[in-house]
Amino acid sequence: MLEVRKLDIPEVLEITPRRFGDDRGFFSETFNRMRLAENDVAVDWMQDNQSYSAEAFTLRGLHYQEPPFAQDKLVRVLRGRILDVAVDIRAGSPTFRRWVALELSADAFNQILVPAGFAHGFLTLEPHTEVFYKVSAPYSGQHDRSIRFDDPDIAIAWPLEGHTPVLSAKDEAAPRLADIQTPFVFGETAA
Repeated sequence: MLEVRKLDIPEVLEITPRRFGDDRGFFSETFNRMRLAENDVAVDWMQDNQSYSAEAFTLRGLHYQEPPFAQDKLVRVLRGRILDVAVDIRAGSPTFRRWVALELSADAFNQILVPAGFAHGFLTLEPHTEVFYKVSAPYSGQHDRSIRFDDPDIAIAWPLEGHTPVLSAKDEAAPRLADIQTPFVFGETAA
């Protein structure tokens, strides 16, 4: 059993699997292709990824891959807490350049489905945070792209609380959305 909720951009979903607990702990099906299909999520997952961030306020993103390696992502937190963000970068979309955010945590046991055509990033809200996610296409360095996390045209309200985010060199050098030509068009499949 899964609880599926559309976020403010309806293509982005919060998915919360059911946990069955007793005095030993709990059991859960965190991924079930058939249950997702029953909720109109039919993605052929290709690869699993896991990241670890030692420090709070580590910011990863905003990332996407161009077709034919565009990725849908199903993200969940194994330990800690993050603010996960999806930005619509589909030309012609009524929600182009808008973003939606969802707090994910090991305690909440929730997940976010970020479709291809969206830039994705997250900010760790606790130290020692581990994030696990499924993707629908393998990593391709040749197709890997970034957009600035602090692009003023997108204006994401990252809860940095006065901290400077911990960034990779790639993310520090990322261009603004206005400086790229998005390969995604609203209404077209990204594959």
